[in-house]
Amino acid sequence: MKLALAQLNTTVGDVAGNQAKILAAYQRAVAAGADLVLCPELALTGYPPRDLVLRRSLVQQNLAALERLAAATGKTGLLVGFVGDNTDLPGRNVSNAAALLQNGRILTARAKTLLPTYDVFDEDRYFEPAEKNEPVEFNGQRIGITICEDIWNDEDFWPVRRYEHNPPVELAEAGARILLNISASPWHLGKDTTRRSMLQSLAQKTKCPVVFCNQVGGNDELVFDGGSMVFDAAGALIAEGKHFEEDLVVVELADGSAISPAAPCDEELLFKALTLGLRDYLTKCGFKSAVIGLSGGIDSALVAVLAEAALGKENVRGVSLPSQYSSQGSLDDARKLAENLGIQYDVIPIQPPFLAVKEQLRGVFAGRAEDTTEENIQARLRGVILMGLSNKFGSLLLTTGNKSELAVGYCTLYGDMCGGLAVISDVPKMMVYRLAKWINREREIIPADTITKPPSAELRPDQKDQDSLPPYEVLDAILEAYVVDCKSPADIIKAGFSEAGVKRVVKLIDGAEYKRRQAAPGLKVTSKAFGVGRRIPVAQRYREV
Repeated sequence: MKLALAQLNTTVGDVAGNQAKILAAYQRAVAAGADLVLCPELALTGYPPRDLVLRRSLVQQNLAALERLAAATGKTGLLVGFVGDNTDLPGRNVSNAAALLQNGRILTARAKTLLPTYDVFDEDRYFEPAEKNEPVEFNGQRIGITICEDIWNDEDFWPVRRYEHNPPVELAEAGARILLNISASPWHLGKDTTRRSMLQSLAQKTKCPVVFCNQVGGNDELVFDGGSMVFDAAGALIAEGKHFEEDLVVVELADGSAISPAAPCDEELLFKALTLGLRDYLTKCGFKSAVIGLSGGIDSALVAVLAEAALGKENVRGVSLPSQYSSQGSLDDARKLAENLGIQYDVIPIQPPFLAVKEQLRGVFAGRAEDTTEENIQARLRGVILMGLSNKFGSLLLTTGNKSELAVGYCTLYGDMCGGLAVISDVPKMMVYRLAKWINREREIIPADTITKPPSAELRPDQKDQDSLPPYEVLDAILEAYVVDCKSPADIIKAGFSEAGVKRVVKLIDGAEYKRRQAAPGLKVTSKAFGVGRRIPVAQRYREV
């Protein structure tokens, strides 16, 4: 059987646009002689549609589009993800389903069995799970159809399982000789390696070819990497889709030969993920350009590089907003970065409005020493100016805070947190440095001084981040243990970190939840990001330290 895997970048809610993408890929696959074309999970509605599936009109639009796709098929089959009606009530009204189309009609459909409800997933909120899944006859072959999470539960691969059923193994035991999986599997660092090992293990266990067709593109905070894969019955990788771009992978199962998987470094994968997520968030939200506050620091430099790569230099505006505390070195670094990237660059000092605000508050603040209040006023004045530019020119303001800062609340509400997308909010500070050095691997794009100088908010004389925070290598390690690995403070201390340091960092993380709740959406690139995948109450009194 000759298969074509249509690795598509769909847009949530754009049923007509998604249908057109599917049909164009199908026609290309037909021209390539494919017997069956696979499209990703919920390709007609885009993934994840979340509460849009509660809108009956969207469900009806996607069902009508499915009928149109079926009418357009010939002898080449098409497997496509859609929102199905669940008529067997009581239960949820819809299912996460896959339809097999051929010769102008819908041959059959299968619903997803395992519905993830953890991290960023909440499918049990919307969909009715399948009670059973049986092989399908297609062109004389018995095939098993699964959807994303259905393949993530094999007891021989995972030490701890979430579900009782193992759909692909059950399908193989029921006579399926080819296992198909259509997915919308979001990416994070390390996930592509895990997926590859898991799929290979499944092929070896079932002695069936395993075909995995994955979505690509950014939808809100999630980034999908594509990387579709085909394994033969012995577990050899015989085809692989491109990462972080659309692709049509055509493979003949009968005579596929083993290939070596792509092996880019983490920095390259992360850069591509952030670039794709940024580009898709802007374009799918209707924006064409971005504005960024350039401080001369490494975080804003990284965001500017990502924006230029995603949108083109003509669509990025960098703005320097110096105060009386801004160093000449930072001003020089910001200008040099803008020149290296070729982006528009403006300088708008905040000292005049800052002095005016201080004078306005002088009577009310009489007798009180300057403190973080005045620092935050400066940050908020910058936010006012940047949001003004965003409004006037229709550009999306990108925030530049990293995960380490967001974790401990080292940021100002309505100041440097202003913006529509927090591009690197899931990138720890030490990874920011690694990315910057990777960007400069061939030539200097980010000024060298930006990378080597001590980080500073420059909101008071001689200020350094380390005046308020532990060294970032220590902070990031505690953050990884506490937030990502969910370890207790006691366990982190046992691992060799100072008791005072751990207790201080944990207290800062727990106390900053109210800030993170008001932050712009951020692109998820690690296994545990702040945002929809980590749901901590704000008004609560539980403390681990």
